[in-house]
Amino acid sequence: MIIFKMVAVGIIVAVMNQLLQKAGKEEYTLLTTIAGLIIVLAMFLPTLNELKEELSSVMQF
Repeated sequence: MIIFKMVAVGIIVAVMNQLLQKAGKEEYTLLTTIAGLIIVLAMFLPTLNELKEELSSVMQF
């Protein structure tokens, strides 16, 4: 489910970048890309934390 959310953010960022380029605001495209990356990382960090906890519980002796 999280993969679909990440894909949706990527599509939204791509569309926003296209719209900004057509409007002549190329300087904002990098900012929207970075904002999209931060949003995706914020969505992924809890999942990564769960994976780390699962691995540490499995590896405990």
